[in-house]
Amino acid sequence: MIVTRWGARFMGRHIPCAIGRGGMTGSKHEGDGATPRGVWMLAAGMYRADRRAAPHTTLSLRPIGPPDRWSDDVDDPQYNQHVRGYSYGFSHEKLRMGAPLYDVFLISDWNWPVATPGQGSAIFVHNWRRPRFPTAGCIAFAPKDLNWILARWQIRNRIIVR
Repeated sequence: MIVTRWGARFMGRHIPCAIGRGGMTGSKHEGDGATPRGVWMLAAGMYRADRRAAPHTTLSLRPIGPPDRWSDDVDDPQYNQHVRGYSYGFSHEKLRMGAPLYDVFLISDWNWPVATPGQGSAIFVHNWRRPRFPTAGCIAFAPKDLNWILARWQIRNRIIVR
């Protein structure tokens, strides 16, 4: 899949998408709101089992529970990792949220699983808030398009952000 600021192309199809509010960057930093340029793998993901069935995909997906979080705190030894806990002592993002953004999301290998603090966290592929509304650095698609992508994604596929 090739992603540019004008959209994505996958399997011969042009798919509208949203990128980070900071545009695209070759020098990603925590909190810059930019989508990092490069070649990404999609490693795994999670979904809201209380809102939808598990997507049909070759990727390993597990249900999101109420205590699921993602650490975005550069001082946390678990920076840019999935963590669990209703009360977590470091800055984090709740993965089970009211908005449907993370009804299904995919974890990219950007600065993961071995993370360098400050080089960006939680760079996911997920549902968009509304058409082309910027993300915090992720790539977001309309839910129907994300489901279409998931059904066709193979482990050998990559996302090329340029």
